[in-house]
Amino acid sequence: MKFYNLLIRYRFWLGLLSFALAIWVNISSGFWPSFVLYFLGFIAIASHFFIGPMRLIQGPMEAGDIEEVEKILKTIWFPNLLYKPVRSTYFTVLGNLAMMKQDFTTAEQHLKKSADLGAAMPEAEGSNKLQLGMMALQRGDLKQAESYMRAAIRAGVPDKESEAVAYLAMCQIFMNKREFKAAKEFFRKAKACKPKTQQVVDQVKEIEKYISRMPG
Repeated sequence: MKFYNLLIRYRFWLGLLSFALAIWVNISSGFWPSFVLYFLGFIAIASHFFIGPMRLIQGPMEAGDIEEVEKILKTIWFPNLLYKPVRSTYFTVLGNLAMMKQDFTTAEQHLKKSADLGAAMPEAEGSNKLQLGMMALQRGDLKQAESYMRAAIRAGVPDKESEAVAYLAMCQIFMNKREFKAAKEFFRKAKACKPKTQQVVDQVKEIEKYISRMPG
């Protein structure tokens, strides 16, 4: 695995080296003896630009090494050349990093780019739409927030905590719209997820103080 990661990290330069050797063999011995080197060089450089080093960010992300993640992302010189699902993941990671820095404007821009491209996995698309919905809700744009939340629920989110957050957001949206019956239904679905994260549990308790008094 370490060898494969090293290969991904340095494949662009290995590709250039392979081309240089291919040219030398071509001059000294002819084209066909150099063909394999040309082919390997092409594969290495093409995969650097079309697939990129996204595989390398998994370890640093899990370890919380954000500086290393950013360092790896900077080696992607032309993100628009990335294969579509990889490009979607690239913009999602950039969006998440911007959110960690509380740069919500930049985060939204990157997440929208990812959403427009479509995620490789439905769960990733759901998480993306959930984040965009939460940012729209914070801005007070209820129409946009509802659209993103519905899209997140349709696509599916990766865990019950996130699902509870989506339903609670929909509950708040419909409370603001004074559509209390729908608000209560979304609240019931949120509770059914049995969230355990303290922040989500506190939000459930807070809404529960008011939901029983609502008509409908």
